[in-house]
Amino acid sequence: MSLVGLDIPPSRHGQHVFAVDIGGTKVAVAVIGDTGEVVGRVEAPTSNVGAEELFNTVTALLDRASESANAKRIRPEAAGIGCGGPLSEEGGTVSPLHIPQWQEFPLRDRVAEYLGIPTFLDNDAKALALGEGWLGAAQGARDYMAMVVSTGIGAGIVLGGELLQGSSGNAGHLGHIVVAPDGPWCACGVQGCLEAVASGTAIRSITGHPAEKAPLEVRIESGKYVGRAVATVVNLLDLQLVLVAGSVALGFGEPFFSAANTELLLGCGLEYTNPAKILPGGLGSKGPLVGAAAVAWRGLG
Repeated sequence: MSLVGLDIPPSRHGQHVFAVDIGGTKVAVAVIGDTGEVVGRVEAPTSNVGAEELFNTVTALLDRASESANAKRIRPEAAGIGCGGPLSEEGGTVSPLHIPQWQEFPLRDRVAEYLGIPTFLDNDAKALALGEGWLGAAQGARDYMAMVVSTGIGAGIVLGGELLQGSSGNAGHLGHIVVAPDGPWCACGVQGCLEAVASGTAIRSITGHPAEKAPLEVRIESGKYVGRAVATVVNLLDLQLVLVAGSVALGFGEPFFSAANTELLLGCGLEYTNPAKILPGGLGSKGPLVGAAAVAWRGLG
């Protein structure tokens, strides 16, 4: 059973890990086995409370997932965390743009201390890329990108079977590619970022309603912006497969993906870019948690 650039050794078969997905809208926790089975999935809103109160939400969910696992005589060997960025992978701290109460918060070490088991951390979109390569629509692919279009927008990029890390562990912040130079200002401080025009946060700001109530023209416009950003990456890195998940993209469905692929085609004029396609992620709503589990398996490898 293979992960991107990693095998789960036979000695780990039948074992389980905690998976923790932390985004701007919700926190989700589950226990996941080496074949991807999900046990005791629980979640709670990412409320606008203090840093410690939010961490208490994480630990309460871990307790509930652990109770479900214990009832089945499952004892997780490690924990994997996928969290919105930026983050310091080496130091295990997070400073998510959509969770302002956590600034250089030592999330990895705090969870490791609470659980008493090895704990590993990565960006949530990079975690999704691992998950899609492990059990999703990128199985067997050595070059692809996986995106999250949700409260924020991010990506994980795999080249030659290896997940790109970057010098600080933050490679793949596709949401901060400029796609609308005269557009609104992004939370990162730059004008016209993809995240400022196509994320769930941006759509709520633009329409005054949550993304799930967005009219058709907004769904199409969001897809166009995503396709424009993806075209930049496809031209730069010679990718043919791009998987998009997240509540906004999957909720918008066919109009979003059709618009994204039309814009991708308009932005890719070279012969080697012609086969490129934007497809829905293969893991659906469990993708972020499978990705977080993949972070743990990679760490244990």
